[in-house]
Amino acid sequence: MAAPIIQHVTVAADDSAIAREALGFAIDLAKKYGAELTVLTVAPLVPLYVASSEPWVPATSPDTDTPYYRQLLDRAVQEARTAGVLAKGICVEGVAVDEILAQVETNPPDLLVIGSRGLSRGKRLLLGSVSTAILHAVKCPVLVVHPRSTTPSS
Repeated sequence: MAAPIIQHVTVAADDSAIAREALGFAIDLAKKYGAELTVLTVAPLVPLYVASSEPWVPATSPDTDTPYYRQLLDRAVQEARTAGVLAKGICVEGVAVDEILAQVETNPPDLLVIGSRGLSRGKRLLLGSVSTAILHAVKCPVLVVHPRSTTPSS
């Protein structure tokens, strides 16, 4: 069986510990395969609530978290470049699942790396799971990085 050809790796990153671990995996894989790495961050939308009794909508929208996610992205790209990986970054604003899927559809990677928060079945049902939604929708190989157990297995 021939070894897989991996020339482009995309990793979805936020400021969680598991996303930092996924970034480490993606950097390591990109370095081993000599692949280009795209780091993708998604700044969540800031909701604008307007009461139905209001006769107008404010002309200004609330501040977004985009500058914070841009800094996070810059640090991740710099980390990859310091490791000797050809890396670029993309920061978008929106719903994480939708934006990740749009990016992967527009620029299909040979491998997508994402983190999993390790939610229980109940929390996954109530909150939703980005990694589960992505796994069911993308058409490329996906590496899901799960939190490492802190207790030794018996």
